[in-house]
Amino acid sequence: MAVTDTAILKIKEMIVSGELSPGSRLPTEKELSESLGLSRNSLREAVKALEVIRVLDVRRGDGTYVTSLEPRLLLEAMSFVVDLHRDDSILEVFAVRRMLEPQVAALACRSITDAQLAEIEKQLAGVGEDADVESLVAHDIAFHHAIAEATGNAYLTSLLDSLSSHTVRARVWRGITEGGSVARTIDEHRSILEAVRQRDAELAQALMVAHVSGVEHWLRKAR
Repeated sequence: MAVTDTAILKIKEMIVSGELSPGSRLPTEKELSESLGLSRNSLREAVKALEVIRVLDVRRGDGTYVTSLEPRLLLEAMSFVVDLHRDDSILEVFAVRRMLEPQVAALACRSITDAQLAEIEKQLAGVGEDADVESLVAHDIAFHHAIAEATGNAYLTSLLDSLSSHTVRARVWRGITEGGSVARTIDEHRSILEAVRQRDAELAQALMVAHVSGVEHWLRKAR
């Protein structure tokens, strides 16, 4: 195992064991390298790697801190990777969404609040058939995020957010717009929301399956 990998694992162990907690400041580079029995260079590389995946926050002139370790931070790297993928890889991502999002819609039926319902309704009311692609993408991301957020499960919400590639959504909405299917797609969102409002988990689940599968089918044809 590379020395840098060893350093990463040792810092991880300090966090997992509770020796370092979210928001806490790491010992100085000299102190940490001595206590872990590592060179300062390998420790420096480990810190850089952990900063990239949002585990550590390096504050110049202040020190290095453990981040909040919230799911939205830790899953940001996945979103970056998804944006880089194309064709078959993206279809695999959509297959994962097809498995997760219907369950999310069903869960939302049990826990969504009136305020959350009103907010999603407001989002839908603000989208017209003449909206440009960027507006449609923004709406699409907000709609699916809001349904996921209504489950109250932060990890599930962040996981779905990370699978929601802006690049792919722009490509899909561009195709939907050119194909004249904007109204139908927005109506699908409205139907899903209405099922959630009625607390009909089975219907919400079925509608979400059809919705995500339809987009997945469009992507297969557009390859």
